[in-house]
Amino acid sequence: MSVTFDRGTVTTLEGPNGAGKSTLLSVLATLIKPAAGRVLYDNLELPDDRARVRPAIGLVAHDALVYPDLTGRESLELFARLYRVARVPDAIAQVCEQYGLNSFIDRPARTLSRGQLQRLALARATVHRPSLLLFDEPTTGLDQASTERVANAIEASRALGRIVVVVTHDQALAARVATRRAHFVRGRLERIDPVRDA
Repeated sequence: MSVTFDRGTVTTLEGPNGAGKSTLLSVLATLIKPAAGRVLYDNLELPDDRARVRPAIGLVAHDALVYPDLTGRESLELFARLYRVARVPDAIAQVCEQYGLNSFIDRPARTLSRGQLQRLALARATVHRPSLLLFDEPTTGLDQASTERVANAIEASRALGRIVVVVTHDQALAARVATRRAHFVRGRLERIDPVRDA
C-alpha cells in the first residue's frame, strides 16, 4: 500500500509496539534506508537526494536530541547554523517566544525537566522552518500542560501548511490533531481512516 502525506495535514501513525510506525518515521526522517519501495519528497527520491531533502525536515523524538552540557540557546544556535538559518538571533528569539523558553534558555539541557526539554526539542525541530515535521511519541512522560503545548504546536504547524506526521499511542492526542489516522499491524500499513478535511 502506498501513502501520500500532503501539506496542511496531520497524519497519526498508530498501532501496537513493533508494528512499524517508528521505522516508517525513521525512513521519512532520512535516518534509515527503506528495505523496499520508493520514498519521494516532491520530485526528490530518498536516499539519493537525502542531502537536499534533509533541510526540509524537523524531528521531535521522545528524547530532546540536544547535547546535555550545552545551554538551550547554544543548542538552538548550533542547529540554526547547521541548517544555515538567516539571522540566527532573530530565529532563536522567535522560537523561544513561541514555545515559552525564555525563563530557562540559558540553562544547560541536563538541568531541564522533561517538559522543558520537550519545549526545547520543539524549538530545535522548527528553528529552520521545515516543511515536514515528524513527531515520535511526543507526549510520553509529559504532564497535562506540556501535552497541551505539544498539541498546540502540532495544530499550529498544520495551520502553517506543514506536512505533519505523528507516531503516537496517545488516543486523545490522535483524536484531537489528526486529519487522518494510519493504522499499522505487524509491520504493514493496514488502513488509513480520514478524520476531517485538512
